[in-house]
Amino acid sequence: MKIEVIENVLKYNKNHADKNRILFKENNILVLNILSSPGAGKTSLIIETIKRLKNKKRIGVIEGDISSTYDAEKIKKFTPDVIQINTGGTCHLNASMIAEAINKLKLKNLDIIIIENVGNLICPVGYDLGENYKILLSSVNEGDDKPVKYPPAFIKSNLILLNKMDLIEFSDFDESFFERKVSELNPDSKIIKISCKTGTGLDKWIDWVIAAAGFTGFKGTQ
Repeated sequence: MKIEVIENVLKYNKNHADKNRILFKENNILVLNILSSPGAGKTSLIIETIKRLKNKKRIGVIEGDISSTYDAEKIKKFTPDVIQINTGGTCHLNASMIAEAINKLKLKNLDIIIIENVGNLICPVGYDLGENYKILLSSVNEGDDKPVKYPPAFIKSNLILLNKMDLIEFSDFDESFFERKVSELNPDSKIIKISCKTGTGLDKWIDWVIAAAGFTGFKGTQ
């Protein structure tokens, strides 16, 4: 009975995700779903991405949190196209939440939508939102064992970002161990090492975004 209920929930979610995907494709929008543990730097990454693509591409943000609008208010200083989703205790965003959020965005004016998922490397992994890519953001201060502890998140992600590289010299983070474990789980996924604080590696991240967007097609410079 429990298995049947779970299957029904996932089927319901997939139906909404497929509708979202069609809508995004019709509007030529690249959609990135950012996953991470709390404190890895998702909001900082989004802000730095918007700043670097300013006057080139219009970015909308769907901000997911259990409660509060704190991160959304920070992002709104850099783009007006921000929608807050408070899950009220649910540990992930689902496709129906995204469907409701995109009804409040002017899709025809956007090139990219970044979804900041709830800080969690377990629940969000199993929910398709209709995105083009899942991006997993890990950070040096979390430790090098995240791939070992949360393998499904690394297996299902299209790109791994390792943030807070400015702290590497002050930590015992084993880069080779991290890279080896990621490669074992997901050999097709690239790792880009970044620091949202110093800017290290962010050009490589922006290049990746631009390349990914080439497959969906931008509307052109705003």
